[in-house]
Amino acid sequence: MNKRGIYMGKIILDCDLMRYRDSGLYHYCLNLGLYVQEALQAEGRDYIAFYVPPAERESFGKNSRVITERKWHNRYFNPHIWDCNIWHAPFQSGRIPRLKKSTKVLLTIHDLNCLHEGKTQKEKKHSLQKTQQLIDRADALVCISAHCKKDVMDNMDTHGIPVYIIHNGTHQVACPPPGPVAYKPSRPFVFSMGYVNRKKNFHVLLPLVQNKEMELLIAGKHDEADYIHKITKLANELGITDRVKLLGPVSEADKAWYLANCQAFLMPSLAEGFGAPVVEAMKFGKPIFLSSLTSLPEIGGEAAFYFPDFEAANMQSVFEAGMQKFSTNGMAQKVMERSCLFNWEQKAKEYISVYRSLL
Repeated sequence: MNKRGIYMGKIILDCDLMRYRDSGLYHYCLNLGLYVQEALQAEGRDYIAFYVPPAERESFGKNSRVITERKWHNRYFNPHIWDCNIWHAPFQSGRIPRLKKSTKVLLTIHDLNCLHEGKTQKEKKHSLQKTQQLIDRADALVCISAHCKKDVMDNMDTHGIPVYIIHNGTHQVACPPPGPVAYKPSRPFVFSMGYVNRKKNFHVLLPLVQNKEMELLIAGKHDEADYIHKITKLANELGITDRVKLLGPVSEADKAWYLANCQAFLMPSLAEGFGAPVVEAMKFGKPIFLSSLTSLPEIGGEAAFYFPDFEAANMQSVFEAGMQKFSTNGMAQKVMERSCLFNWEQKAKEYISVYRSLL
């Protein structure tokens, strides 16, 4: 068959989730695809194609092998994916289309956060059933952290298929510009980012800046209107409305400026499968303050400080002690070295090894 016609008949990475540009899953698919493609091409192989939404046709380069998703693909037979040997489903509540029986399926599981977010039993059951349906069709699993793998092994039936741990790599943050376009704080500031919802637990950060001439900046999509209201109401009650800024989604350039210029990066999340913003912040050598829950200690290691709980006085104590230790112990280099453990070049090679094990 024609090489271009069957996309080398090997691996297809499903990039449907790249329709959500402000999400971590967008950057996961983009970076994984780019680095796997580069590694394979360096070997003289061109064995990967990308199944993308129309707006992302050019995201992997003009010479990449792209299958543009069409509405009729889900309704009728899709010849473009029929000859692939491996279908890589990159998310645990995504999809696996109708494939040949001989096609192998690799499923990446980012988290089982429904177990840790205070969901109802009905919500947990529904979420786990969806993931189990995908596992039932998979031939191998990748979990993005050891914590995630433990959740999977404790709560799912993996049918004895291989389960690998491959951490995410570091998203390449842009060089900081002279100043941000979105908002430039007039005081020293601490920074956090992520979808603004209850799981991220951002509201517990507000007391940290209550008695300081410091601002709290939170970047990310406003995901739950009632939670946004909770944060703004608390800011008003604490008398710091002018120092709490919910920025919404920001550009890559602005994000780089905030990471480069913040006093510290904070993530008090209740549940993370990995914690990609933590690694991005580490590249700038900033003090890192995290919750001690789910995967965050695995990612931060000894280069971060951890809130044992979310009581304001205890968080304040951890913050002040951590900032003091960071400034006197020269921890910036240690933080940046930690970020180097999460390298997409290496992670792409690990994925390629898994692909090869399925062929």
